[in-house]
Amino acid sequence: MSDNANLKALTDAGVSVWLDDLSRERLTSGNLKDVMEHSGVVGVTTNPSIFQAALSNGDSYAAQVAELAQAGSSVDDAVFAITTTDVRDACDVMRPIYDATSGQDGRVSIEVDPRLAHETQATIDQAIQLFDAVDRPNVMIKIPGTEAGLPAITEVISRGVSVNVTLIFSLERYREVMNAYISGLEKARESGVDLATIHSVASFFVSRVDTEIDKRLDAIGTAEATALRGQAAVANARLAYQAYEEVFSTARWESLAADGAHKQRPLWASTGVKNPDYSDTLYVTDLVAANTVNTMPEKTLNAVIDHGNISGDQVTGHYADAAQVLDAIAGQGISYADVTQVLEDEGVAKFEEAWGSLLTDLQAALDAAK
Repeated sequence: MSDNANLKALTDAGVSVWLDDLSRERLTSGNLKDVMEHSGVVGVTTNPSIFQAALSNGDSYAAQVAELAQAGSSVDDAVFAITTTDVRDACDVMRPIYDATSGQDGRVSIEVDPRLAHETQATIDQAIQLFDAVDRPNVMIKIPGTEAGLPAITEVISRGVSVNVTLIFSLERYREVMNAYISGLEKARESGVDLATIHSVASFFVSRVDTEIDKRLDAIGTAEATALRGQAAVANARLAYQAYEEVFSTARWESLAADGAHKQRPLWASTGVKNPDYSDTLYVTDLVAANTVNTMPEKTLNAVIDHGNISGDQVTGHYADAAQVLDAIAGQGISYADVTQVLEDEGVAKFEEAWGSLLTDLQAALDAAK
């Protein structure tokens, strides 16, 4: 654990720090173990863009690529083998945290093929394949919070698999995600699955909300509009936490909790600040709340270590302010429903594009290794 005062303050406030990055080089160099032991990192998230960047840099995958090429593996089988190997090894590094926190942290997330984002059964099938292939209790399977993803979340949870729901932008969709999780727990209980073994996080995306809404505010261009820049993302996330508090205090939830179920923690994702005009720790310092996860790119983690001003809970006292911000943005003629749908569509498309690049690069590497 870290002796850094800023990270200690985050931990004391109930925030789990996860690293939003993974690569073979990070594993073989001992860097992941180092950030776990010295930088307060207690979990890891991956996504198609992260794996695409990892495989395009350095030659740390060359030996495995050569083996796969000699075995005649298809590119889809090869990427499955490579990514599950990295995640399995990362799970082993993180296992002490998993054991020490009774399964809450020490988690490593791996995402289903983004091309399946609108296919429920294919998502379920691959989620189970990934879970079986990694074969570690601390793996989390990432499923996108698309319409087709919702029933997949319920089914995968019902089978006792821990899930990280990704690409959540809207409050309405977030409530649907929490319902899908609770429905999955209810099915799991009916099947006799031990609810205490199931954990879940809901990855609510932050920075991209400001990027999209700021663009629309700038297009309006009035003083009133531009004064609202940089406020939407934090407001949206704060209202998500309000929804979390409501859903996980109902009688329906309490019945599951009595049988050992764990709350699905909000995870703040996309917390690297994209606008240099804003504080580089904005989406960490302003979203401190109990029982949350903040998954950070290493650049953001280092900024928090260096100068993150952590001042306790920055969420629960701000629900009225947050609602006013979103109301004011709506008053400018900006449609919240349109913004969040655009962001979901773009999020799926970006991950599909990264996956396509990954497959192209890997196919070339396989061909060269034959």
